[in-house]
Amino acid sequence: MHQIHRRFTDEQVKVLFQGYCQGTLARAEVEEMLNIGKTQFFALLKGYRRDPDTFSITYERHTPARLSAGVEAEIKRELLREKELVEDRRLPISDYNYSALRDRLQKKGTTVSVTTITKRAKALQLKDGKDLCVW
Repeated sequence: MHQIHRRFTDEQVKVLFQGYCQGTLARAEVEEMLNIGKTQFFALLKGYRRDPDTFSITYERHTPARLSAGVEAEIKRELLREKELVEDRRLPISDYNYSALRDRLQKKGTTVSVTTITKRAKALQLKDGKDLCVW
C-alpha cells in the first residue's frame, strides 16, 4: 500500500474517508491527498465502511520475519538425511533434491522455500565435504 501507514495516522485517513462518505470530498481528491490509486482507495474504503471505529492502516506482516530455531533444526536434519542418501554408493542418487526436501518438510507442517533450503545447504557446505557450519 505504498507505506501509507508511515505517511498518515489512522485518524487522518478516517477523516478523509468520513468526508468522502458524507459527500464533502470527491474520490479523486482523497486519492490525491493520500497518494494512492483507485484500487487501493476502494480496498481501504471497504475496511473503513466495515467498522469505522476500529479501522486502521497499520501494517501487519503475514509471514514470519525469521525462522524459529525448531524450523532451522528441522531443515538441518532433513539436509543431513539427504546427504546420507547422496553419499550412499548403493543408491543411484548423485545430487540433492531440494524440492523433494521442501515437500517432506511441508508434510510435517513446515513451509519454507527451496531458496531457503539451498542457502542452508550452502551454509552447511554439504557439497564440498568440509566441516558443517552453524548458521
